[in-house]
Amino acid sequence: MHNFHGYSSAILENEHLRLEYLTTAGPRIVGLSYHGSPNLLADVHDMVWDTPNGKYIPFGGHRLWISPEFPEKTYVADNTGLSLREIPHGVELNGASETNSFVQKSICVELEQAAARLRLVHTIMNDSSDPQTFGPWGITQLCLGGTVILPQPVGNTDPHGLLPNRLVVLWPYTAMRDPRMVWRDDFILVRAEAALPALKVGYTNRAGWLAYWWDGLLFRKSFEWQVDTVYPDGGCNAEVYCGDRFVELESLGALGVVAPGQSVQWTETWEIYPSLDVPFLPAEIRELLKRNI
Repeated sequence: MHNFHGYSSAILENEHLRLEYLTTAGPRIVGLSYHGSPNLLADVHDMVWDTPNGKYIPFGGHRLWISPEFPEKTYVADNTGLSLREIPHGVELNGASETNSFVQKSICVELEQAAARLRLVHTIMNDSSDPQTFGPWGITQLCLGGTVILPQPVGNTDPHGLLPNRLVVLWPYTAMRDPRMVWRDDFILVRAEAALPALKVGYTNRAGWLAYWWDGLLFRKSFEWQVDTVYPDGGCNAEVYCGDRFVELESLGALGVVAPGQSVQWTETWEIYPSLDVPFLPAEIRELLKRNI
């Protein structure tokens, strides 16, 4: 067993990736390295948030929340009560039933054996006696110092070009002229630099992926965009938050009514590339990233 600032942890690895997860708290993933690189995931174990439910420790790394965001139901401490189940090439992290949100969360981690790729299957069960409306929300906190890459839809959505082709949502503390934001037609780029006030932007992401260029590595998380469904925050299935300690890449599943004892699932695929020479980035964006915009 390993140790993450006093919390028991364990390692899942192949020849490309090394993943660290907590074994008694969470479900939480707190470490991600490529061929011995520094940890890509932010470490904020020393942070404590005051919430209606008491003290909440964000830890850093990857966590599973429910949307929409309400302090009484979203900020529920997960410091104890985790159970583990080993699976082929991975592990299932099962959190305790939450007394304030009345849900039970789990993350099934499956690491591919011959690639820098893994799959996270998030499950949230309604552990109450009444129907609840919520959606799954995968949040990955990464180290500052890189650039977030947000693909944008380009082209018409109708034959005449009269209807909108994108939806972008900003939070009240986000300044349109924040110098960290680079607005383009094909991509929005966010320089992950420490600054306050924070910024947060969300949008309808039909491409189904978000990426982060940091220290010579390209991290991408992919997910499904579901047509004809309702997403939280005005229609967002992807969001980015950047403050003074970390940057978050967030993917969101559809909102829906979940019956007692029933569950919703949300899958992310993580990949790491050792360069920007990938088919999903155009040459102009690669050059901007190499020059640090």
